Amino acid sequence: MNDKRVRTIADIARLAGVSKSTVSRALNDSPLVAEETKERIRSIARKHRFQISAPARRLSLRESRTIAFVTHAYHACFSWVDLFGLEILGGITRGLYELGYDALMLHVDPKDTSWISQYMDTGRADGFILLTSARKQFHVKALLAADAPFVVWGAPLTGQRYCSVIGDDVTGGRLATQHLIDGGRRRIGFLGGHPGEPEVLGRYRGYETALSDADRPVDETLVTYGDYSDVSGEAGMSELLDRDPDLDAVFVNSDVMAIAAMAVLRRRGRRVPDDVAVIGYDDLSIAAYADPPLTTIRQNVPEAGRVLARTLAEFLKTKIVTHVTIPVELVVRGSA
Repeated sequence: MNDKRVRTIADIARLAGVSKSTVSRALNDSPLVAEETKERIRSIARKHRFQISAPARRLSLRESRTIAFVTHAYHACFSWVDLFGLEILGGITRGLYELGYDALMLHVDPKDTSWISQYMDTGRADGFILLTSARKQFHVKALLAADAPFVVWGAPLTGQRYCSVIGDDVTGGRLATQHLIDGGRRRIGFLGGHPGEPEVLGRYRGYETALSDADRPVDETLVTYGDYSDVSGEAGMSELLDRDPDLDAVFVNSDVMAIAAMAVLRRRGRRVPDDVAVIGYDDLSIAAYADPPLTTIRQNVPEAGRVLARTLAEFLKTKIVTHVTIPVELVVRGSA
């Protein structure tokens, strides 16, 4: 038999004198095949330059080697306000590439969960990485009900078992607020993301803790919320200034919102940081180029993406639920 005729597992099986299933198991390093038999089959495969067809292997293993990255569809195209999603996606695709997976990107309607069955039932995705910040818990509950493999960026729901990766939000909120207190600021606002989401609650708890440690009560007139977009950053900053013109600092839950908030302050004739100090969150690539450069809480977004990829890949192999916390740090620049 010449090289050209050795094209299938059946050809290898004839040469090795074993069944096709034994060849398949041996080439996939199954513990059900003796090492001596594995080596004989591998030797024949190497000699005839035989490689298993990737599509055939995926079909036999009932896996696509594709992971879907799920985010909310609120823009017609990407822009600077999507930087968090783009930077974490970069880390995810890098992590999946290192693990031999392809990435599929899904933009989903926050009010619709039909995408789960569309991609699971057809075998188009082996699992999901959920980023969507709009109605996240609604989608998490639907994934749990469908018994779908997934990992979430964000703190897990109490009493539910699924994989998650999250930044240390409480520490981040405390570091930001403590830095403003140490800088002599007296009226410190909190401009959060989606109210009620675990990440936002964690950052608020850190804000509250730092104020309490300084013997300061939380003034609810200095607290408002947005949705991480630039528009909500502008609206939230305007609202805080209208409520309390004496505000002299603000801790904002995202860099995008913080940069938009600084634009409002300029329009209102407030100097940053002389009149109002501003701290953002994430340390996106644009933060250092803001005007002034943005002081922020870094949670290493690209690395968080790689950790999300590794966490889901490990769950697909072991079915062990894990929770990973990404450490954060304060990065001091010109805005505070």
